[in-house]
Amino acid sequence: MAKLAIAIFLAISLVLFSRLSFSRESLTGRRILVLLDDLSIKSSHSIFFNSLRSRGFDLDFKLAEDKSLSLQRYSQYLYDGLVLFSPSVERFGGALDLGAVLDFVDSGHNLIIAADSSASDLIKSVATECGVDFDEDPSAMVIDHNSYAVSETEGDHTLIAADDFIESDAILGKNKIEAPILFEGIGHSLNAGSSLVVKVLSASPSAYSANPSSKLSNPPSLTGPALSLVSVVQARNNARIMISGSLSMFSNRFFRSGVQKAGTSAKYKKSGNEQFVTELSKWVFHERGHLKAVNVRHQKVGETDEPAVYRIKDDLDFSVEIYEWSGKSWEPYVADDVQVQFYMMSPYVLNTLSTDQKGLYHTSFKVPDVYGVFQFKIEYHKLGYTSLSLSKQIPVRPFRHNEYERFITTAFPYYGASFTTMAGFFIFSFIFLYHK
Repeated sequence: MAKLAIAIFLAISLVLFSRLSFSRESLTGRRILVLLDDLSIKSSHSIFFNSLRSRGFDLDFKLAEDKSLSLQRYSQYLYDGLVLFSPSVERFGGALDLGAVLDFVDSGHNLIIAADSSASDLIKSVATECGVDFDEDPSAMVIDHNSYAVSETEGDHTLIAADDFIESDAILGKNKIEAPILFEGIGHSLNAGSSLVVKVLSASPSAYSANPSSKLSNPPSLTGPALSLVSVVQARNNARIMISGSLSMFSNRFFRSGVQKAGTSAKYKKSGNEQFVTELSKWVFHERGHLKAVNVRHQKVGETDEPAVYRIKDDLDFSVEIYEWSGKSWEPYVADDVQVQFYMMSPYVLNTLSTDQKGLYHTSFKVPDVYGVFQFKIEYHKLGYTSLSLSKQIPVRPFRHNEYERFITTAFPYYGASFTTMAGFFIFSFIFLYHK
């Protein structure tokens, strides 16, 4: 009986552990901490949260000022993703602070930040550390007198219908977003010192950031092309971050609202918010655009085993398999821009790999006439996809003394000169000795 109880306990523990632990087959962990200013956001933004749950995520809702907050225990992270829907929080509760959030991202985890006109210095600081700068004016909002959303009341044109999307199937999916996005909030600019931040939803050229309730006394600091509404970051460790200046953009009200952009006749019964946010969250949590490379192989042409060393001028084959996570399974990744380097201090060979459309990439080339320690290197960086950085080291030796050709064609003039010298010396000696 005792053995049966122990077996049942172990089975339950195993199930719980497999449920809570990070799954390599799902790529992203299932545990997400959602920090809220007010628990009412759970219901007002329930469509977005239900979308995450339907995709297998476990959401843990807490107030941002909860004194029990902690991202890790015994040096192990309790969550795999963090959603900050608490724009007005001045200070996180418990053990959570700015440094803890940044460490969370530095460890490879993912982050979503949603701000609005009440954004605190803390939230703005988190965004700044991620590479974007919100407008310093605390009363500023994005205003657009040309691309606002048409409504029954004229309003101050802070409710914007934005449709300037990034062109990337990896980030926003293959299905085009037809309806404009309803956006009401604050804008931000990209930090010039960060090359990792990308605009996903940009404001129109006529948009600007200012206080909607007062007249402009000075030109606004953020206008037109410099003004971003939603941006994303993919860090060098492949952690992903989404930064939005509008918390309302995620709300049920905006998801269900119809939209008509000023100056156009097209009316949409439903805004593009739900599709936009859903597809973007799939990218943030690595449900799309995640690559892996396996089975890196190289061998001499005509052979199957990898050699321990190559000789200069050997002909070799190189191959690697690359797959992309589709959200449910690994699918072959198909592209025509994957390259391999044969590298020693600098690339001696740079070849574009051919693909069989089933995930296998391959090429053939001749080892350069230089000996030393080389590397096969793949450095693949493409917008919306995780970076691939692979290297495999292999030495290259020169010819041995008995591997050279017996007679080298290019040396025939030297052979001829040697025999001519010997013949001339024989003739000279004969004439010198016997001529009177």
